[in-house]
Amino acid sequence: MSENLPGTPAEILDKSFKPLINGTAKLERLYNGCRWAEGPAYFPAGRYLVWSDIPNNRIMRYDETDGNVSVFRQPSNNTNGHTVDRQGRLISCEHLGRRVTRTEYDGTITVIADRYQGKRLNSPNDVVVKSDGSIWFTDPAYGIDWDYEGERAESEIGACHVYRVDPASGEVSIVADDFVRPNGIAFSPDETKLYIADTGATHMDDGPRHIRVFDVIDGKKLRGGAVFATCSAGFFDGFRFDEDGRLWTSAFDGVHCYNEAADLIGKIKVPEVVGNLCFGGLKRNRLYICGTTSLYAYYLLLRGAKTF
Repeated sequence: MSENLPGTPAEILDKSFKPLINGTAKLERLYNGCRWAEGPAYFPAGRYLVWSDIPNNRIMRYDETDGNVSVFRQPSNNTNGHTVDRQGRLISCEHLGRRVTRTEYDGTITVIADRYQGKRLNSPNDVVVKSDGSIWFTDPAYGIDWDYEGERAESEIGACHVYRVDPASGEVSIVADDFVRPNGIAFSPDETKLYIADTGATHMDDGPRHIRVFDVIDGKKLRGGAVFATCSAGFFDGFRFDEDGRLWTSAFDGVHCYNEAADLIGKIKVPEVVGNLCFGGLKRNRLYICGTTSLYAYYLLLRGAKTF
């Protein structure tokens, strides 16, 4: 079954997807002018969204109350992925800084992680905060592979891993070390599972272009790692969950939606390659989408998983 729902950007691949689509809503292009848009994070208290324009070395800000777009920070150290911690602070992955940072309430920046066992990280890519305050992030080498999104350099660690930062001690530990290029990362709504994308096909023939799923053990370790889904259109990059456990992920032709059984049930077609997305709005029913040069938004008939 494949049905394009008239008047919407939706492609229905399973009947369970149709009730999620708002037939009167349009895909809105909120901003155009980025080189590679990434890492959206929504702040409900201020009703604004920030996202990265990585090659332009800036973080952008969209004000949901009036539609205004402005520069939030420039230079930004070529930030990529962002998230909001449980205290409402911005957590950012910096390609150029090769670190994960937190923006404090007064605007100062605190370094969360920049080294593992004395060696500099590659270029942290995406990040998520667990309810216990621990910070989990991916560290591929895209920011040091080329100068376009960072600065070319040799990897001091010599591999690309997934890390956890302990909330009490600040210790940085490896939780997954069998990825080619770990990328997007997100917990299931109940935090019992961690999903991680591998975009290794960018660097090796027939390399991975999938999302893997791990069991979270005692809130600190991972077990398993089976392939959850393989991308049928380019690569998976960033992704998020809705409150019912469906996974919404970026792809080359838009946003793909998977149910908990890993069935691709539908797509939101976007006219640019999608790098990342997040849910926002006061009811978490607005899907913000970072296309290559643009920020898009689409209202759905569901709510994103609560992460703060």
